[in-house]
Order: sequence, then C-alpha cells, then structure tokens
Amino acid sequence: MLELKNVSFSADGREILKNINLVIENEKFVVITGPNGGGKSTLAKVIAGIQKPDSGQILLDGQDITDWGITKRANSGISFAFQQPVRFKGVTVKDLITLASGKNLSTVAACEYLSEVGLCAKDYIDREINGSLSGGELKRIEIATVMARKTKLTLFDEPEAGIDLWSFKNLINVFEKMHSEIKGSILIISHQERILNIADQIVVISGGQVAQVGTKEEVLPGLFGVDLGCKYFKEA
Repeated sequence: MLELKNVSFSADGREILKNINLVIENEKFVVITGPNGGGKSTLAKVIAGIQKPDSGQILLDGQDITDWGITKRANSGISFAFQQPVRFKGVTVKDLITLASGKNLSTVAACEYLSEVGLCAKDYIDREINGSLSGGELKRIEIATVMARKTKLTLFDEPEAGIDLWSFKNLINVFEKMHSEIKGSILIISHQERILNIADQIVVISGGQVAQVGTKEEVLPGLFGVDLGCKYFKEA
C-alpha cells in the first residue's frame, strides 16, 4: 500500500502540490486525471523519487520512504514510465528488457514482452535504444520493460502520448492484462476516457490538490457529464 500524508512540493517560487493526502491500496488500478498544470506529473515524480517533497510523508507498505532516492525506491518495487522515454545509446532492446526483469532472460522470453505491446520482436530485439526509434516505438518498448519488472507499484505518466490509434487499443489490453496477472498496483496519469473506464479508482488533481477520489461510477459523470461538463478539464 502507498500512502501520502500532507505532501507538498514547490518549484520556482510556486506551490505545485498542496497537502496531498492519498492512499493507493494493493493490487488496485488507479488513474490520476485533471487539468493540465494541476500537478499530476509532479505527483508521479514525487512518488517515484525523482522529486523530493518540501513537506509530508510517503509510506510504502508502512515504511517511510520520503527520503529515499529513485534507485532505492526502484529496488523496493516502484517502477516509473516517463511521458517521454529515455534513449540509451549502445544498449539494445533485449539488454534493457533483460535488465528490467532482473534475471538472465532468453531472447524468446524478451520477444514475448515486445509482442505484448504490438512490436514485431525480430525487428526490434537487437536494435539500440537510440534516435533511430520513434517516440511511439520507444513508448511501447518502455512499457515492455515495465511489464518485465513486475513490481508492486507501476507508475505511467500519460502512456498514450505519441501512440497511434491501433497501438492505443492494444495498450488498453496490455494494462488490463498487467492488472490481472501482476499482483501489484498500477497508477496511470491520463486524460483518456477509455483508460479512466478500466480504473478501480479515479483521483482528480486540480490546482495542486486532490479534488475528488472515487470509483469511475462516482467520478466520471462529473468529468464528462452534460450537466457539469468537463469542469476539471477547462484548462486542458
């Protein structure tokens, strides 16, 4: 279980997160949504250890990890997939997936992860993670590496960015499979209604604060309903 207690974060003289209190239960599929500039990506980076909060606590399974860096959090079972994936010159796709799995992965096993994200394994397994790959290809390879890690908490920052329509449909299937097969929690930042629709819980972040937490039945009518309109998305 992940728990945030009164977490605040500021940058460039602006308070981006304001006393965030949030609990992510084990084995839950949670989507964080809300207007652009509301603090969603910053919250994910704070959880992953990329940014350190100014105040408050972050607990993982009851242990205070507030002062832990990104490497220690990764080793404790937290994975983070960037909105813009990192390139690694000289590192092949197989190298990256094998490293993520933490074991001596066979080529066949590594190829299975690529197939899961809609890539023809034989065309990608020996390619370098460099400028020859498109943003969409990098995103799918990164998702494959996260799948290989099978961690207790997986964070995705707008995984649909740069993904074409066919791949997006496949992405939904990947998330559903991860949720059913990997006994861990999945936390996704997204505006996409199809991703929101497969969530166990939706968290709305607006103005650096938790505006609403609930099931999709409780939250979605307020986001997309005719009466309320897209009130949390007016800045998007």
